[in-house]
Amino acid sequence: MNSSWKKSLFAALLVVVLAGGYYLWTVRAGSGLPAGIVSGNGRVEAVEIDVSAKTSGRIKEILVNEGDFVDAGQILAVMDTQQLQAQRRQADATMRRSKVSVDTAHSLVAQREAEKTAAEAVVAQREAEADAADRKLARSEQMVRANTVSLQTLDDDRASAQGAKAAVGAAKAQLAATDAAIGAARAQIIDAEASVEAASAAIESIDADINDSTLRSPRAGRVQYRVAQAGEVLSAGGNVLNLVDLGDVHMTFFLPTAEAGRVAIGTEVRLVLDAAPQYVIPAKASFVADVAQFTPKTVETEEERQKLMFRVKAQISPELLKKYIQQVKTGLPGVAYIRLDPNVEWPANLQGTLAQ
Repeated sequence: MNSSWKKSLFAALLVVVLAGGYYLWTVRAGSGLPAGIVSGNGRVEAVEIDVSAKTSGRIKEILVNEGDFVDAGQILAVMDTQQLQAQRRQADATMRRSKVSVDTAHSLVAQREAEKTAAEAVVAQREAEADAADRKLARSEQMVRANTVSLQTLDDDRASAQGAKAAVGAAKAQLAATDAAIGAARAQIIDAEASVEAASAAIESIDADINDSTLRSPRAGRVQYRVAQAGEVLSAGGNVLNLVDLGDVHMTFFLPTAEAGRVAIGTEVRLVLDAAPQYVIPAKASFVADVAQFTPKTVETEEERQKLMFRVKAQISPELLKKYIQQVKTGLPGVAYIRLDPNVEWPANLQGTLAQ
């Protein structure tokens, strides 16, 4: 074997080794993507909703099971409202009694106003009597000076005039008393009307609690857990069911500092799930954390700062979710591919079958 042939063989082996090494490096490093497209591993997640009892009470009935799909507004469970119904009847009775009190107070005001009218008439009568007594006294005083009447008659007329004035004062005092009675009666009307309003508010509060005792789904989704069972007694705020909002599904993944800093809200993302690698799911970046999720012990150097990982969310469109609602499952792992440069073409494997 001559020297040139050995050199050629060595060069060929070197090329094979370098090519293999480059292939392994690209596979392990995940650099099979063109510049401008990066990827991250993640899981499909959705917003979870706890369906809870507003007030304490016993669960009467649960109408759904784990895994059931439910619509917004659908009745999921019913709480026992026997005690609330009793409180409702009590509030109704209080309302009726308060309304009767209002009518009674109005009648009392009318009665006191009639008494005032009578008192005003008495005052007028007593004033007329006092005026007559004063005129009679004046005549008696003139006649006494002319010696035409006796002093006794003058004394009697003076007593009558003073008595008439006293009667006027008493009549005016009675009139003032009727004014005070009218004010008190009107205050009773205000108090009775306030009692009606309080009873009405109590009824509205009880009705709201009765209505809230019928637990409805706030959104369309799927029942994930039955936290409690029929017959159990829950405290206020106790969880009955856990729902997954299938209208808000996303994949959460992580990117290092340099890549996360280039992600804009609305950036195009494509998801590939391990369970269905033949499908590519379109999505858009909807969230980029402003605080690193994974932080090394020290970040003094630029190299260490590049190790900071930021959480990113890729949102799947509600229209697509609605179309495939029966197939949506949370917790599935997969890979998110995000195109940082809109001018870069997607690789052939990400231009395949798009779930649309």
